[in-house]
Amino acid sequence: MLGTMTLEDAAKVAAGNWRKFESFVWWREREMNDADQWSIIYTSNRDSGLLDQSNSAVIAKVMEQFTKGRSPSVVIESHSHWAVGHVDGFSVLVYRRGKITKAFRAYFELLEQMEAYPILDESHYSDIEYESTIENIDLAAWKVKREFKLPEGWESEVYSWLSDNDSNQLENRDDQGGWPDEESLQAAFKALGYKEQA
Repeated sequence: MLGTMTLEDAAKVAAGNWRKFESFVWWREREMNDADQWSIIYTSNRDSGLLDQSNSAVIAKVMEQFTKGRSPSVVIESHSHWAVGHVDGFSVLVYRRGKITKAFRAYFELLEQMEAYPILDESHYSDIEYESTIENIDLAAWKVKREFKLPEGWESEVYSWLSDNDSNQLENRDDQGGWPDEESLQAAFKALGYKEQA
């Protein structure tokens, strides 16, 4: 809950946080002499929902500016984990010469934003929610789509029809996008004039 603290307190808690991780080895520790000034931040994992995926992408975009140069204050990290497959994020230098880095300040500002409102970028979240729903429409129709001759891009047409006629079928489920039922998909296919297979 770093976002609920002051910047100074959050920095104290974050610096060297990786030393408290159970059953964890950070190979980069051997490459640096200031490892205790760094914090490892995980923003997503293999099973992350759309909100975490979206916020993770926004955070990565903001933090990218600090990954450049000969002594970057942010390094992209991806670690394997027996329970969740992998966890992704970055390590950030919290203190440089005793002062809180610009990189950690930027990350802390994002944390404060998420404390006030959980979605960092509504437009980005909406985009990936739409993309996920389009993918789900194809998966949900695995059985019924064999009964029809479907044109290229049928998923988007079905999405539009459902949006106008049966929008509750597109509601985000478990933060994984919409998943329409077979009956609604069949109704959409017929209403859109898709011909049934002979």
